[in-house]
Amino acid sequence: MSSQPRSFHQDFIAKVRYSNQLPPPPDPPKLLDIPGTGLAGGQYTSAGYASRLAREQPLNIEADAELGMPLDLVGIPGIFDGDERAILAQPGARITNPRDKALLKPLNALGKPASASEQVSFLRRTEYAASSSPQMFASGSSKDLLRLRNDPKRTTKARDKEDPINILRNVIKGFDIAYPQDAHKGEDSSEKLRGAAITTEEIKAWSNPKHPTNPDLQLLDSYPLLPDLEAIPQIGSYIVMKFQSNPTSVTKKYDTKLDTAIFRPSADPEKEAMYEVKKAEWNQESGGPKPLQEFNYDFYLPNDEEAVRGIKRKLDVNDPENDDPELYTDDIGDDQRAFKYPRIRTYETYNQTGDDENVYNNSVAIALHDPETDVGRVPNAKKRLGKGAYFYPVSTKLIIHSKRKMGLGMAPGEEDKPDELNVTIRDPDENDQAMVGFQQGLLDPSLQTQAVAEE
Repeated sequence: MSSQPRSFHQDFIAKVRYSNQLPPPPDPPKLLDIPGTGLAGGQYTSAGYASRLAREQPLNIEADAELGMPLDLVGIPGIFDGDERAILAQPGARITNPRDKALLKPLNALGKPASASEQVSFLRRTEYAASSSPQMFASGSSKDLLRLRNDPKRTTKARDKEDPINILRNVIKGFDIAYPQDAHKGEDSSEKLRGAAITTEEIKAWSNPKHPTNPDLQLLDSYPLLPDLEAIPQIGSYIVMKFQSNPTSVTKKYDTKLDTAIFRPSADPEKEAMYEVKKAEWNQESGGPKPLQEFNYDFYLPNDEEAVRGIKRKLDVNDPENDDPELYTDDIGDDQRAFKYPRIRTYETYNQTGDDENVYNNSVAIALHDPETDVGRVPNAKKRLGKGAYFYPVSTKLIIHSKRKMGLGMAPGEEDKPDELNVTIRDPDENDQAMVGFQQGLLDPSLQTQAVAEE
C-alpha cells in the first residue's frame, strides 16, 4: 500500500512597518507636580493613573461674560425698538462666493479618494520606510522644537515659498529663460513684474534639454507654443463633433464632401427647459461641472465633389482666382450664383462635455507648422505663420446621432427648417472683425489696446 504525501499547515506572517510622518508636537511638555509614592503596585503604568491626573488638573481657561465673542448691537437700525429684521437671514436665494464652493462639499466627498485604497492589495512587497521617509528631528525635546520654531531663516523661507507674488515670479522666470529679450528689467508695477533670479544651471538646461528618465534621447527640433490669433473664430473656440454612425452612404472611401459640411444649430424646447432646470440646480448646489446647453443640428452637404473643389478655392486666401463667380456651381436667379447645400438629416446631442466659459481649461488642438518644409501649390503664396506649435481652443466635445422621429410624419418644428441652403462666400464685415478682435484681445492685450486707439 502506497503512503499518501503528508501535508503540513503553514501560516503566512507578514511584518509591516509603518512610518510616522507627523512631526513632534510644537509645544514643550507640561511638567506636573505629582506625589512620588514609589514604584509599588505599578501605578505609573496603569491606565487609571493617567485618567486620574487628567481629572485632577484644573483647566487654565479664563472665560469672560461674553465668552470671547463680544456682540456690539449699537448701530443696528431698529434693534432696540423690537425690530429684528436687520439681524435675520435675508430672503431669497443666496449667492455663494466661488472661493467658498469647496466648503460646501458633502461629507462623503472629503478625505482620500476610494480608488487609492482599492488599488492596494493585501500582500505587498517589503518596503523600508526609513530610506524613503523624510528625516525627522534628531530629538523631540522641547528645546529643539523651540529653536526651530523661532528660527527666522526657516519661517521666512516657508513664507516666501507660498507667497503668490513669489509663485508668479517663478512662472515669469520660465518665460524670461525662453525669451530673454522680452524680460522685464525695471521696477515692479501693477502691469509688469520682474521674474525670479535665473541660475546658470537653468540656462544650460534650456539650451541643452534632457529627458528626465531617458538621458540617451536627443532633441531633434523644438517649436514654440503660440496661439493662432488669425484663426480664432467669432465665438472664441472650436467644437469637436463626432458622428455615432456613418453620415453618408459612401463606405468604400472617405467622402470629401464632409470637409465642407454645414451644421445649422437649432434649439429644442424640451432640452432648453431641462437645461434651465439643471442650471438652477447647479447655481444652488454650487458644485460639480457646469451644465452645457444641448442643441439639435441640421446637417447640410454640397451636391457633388465638384462643388467641394470650388468651395475650397473660394476659401483659399492664396488662390488668385478665388473671386471668380464661375467657381459657384448653381444659378439662383437675378444673375447670382451660389453653392447648393441640401439638408441630409437632423442630429441631436448624445453626449457632451466641455466648458463654454473657460475654454482653455478644457482642451486645445495643436498643429505643428514649419514654413521651411511647406510645399504650396500657389507660387509666391503669403506665408501667414512662422515656425511654431499653434494651439486652438476647444470648448466643447460632443457625440451626435440621428434624431428619432416620434410617430408618423415630421417632428415638431421640422416643417420650418429649410430643405436647401444657397451658400455664398464673402469677406468678413466690420461686425465680424470686431467679434474676432475681441477674442484676440483676450489673448494679446496689445491687440485690444490697438483696436481702442483706432476707434
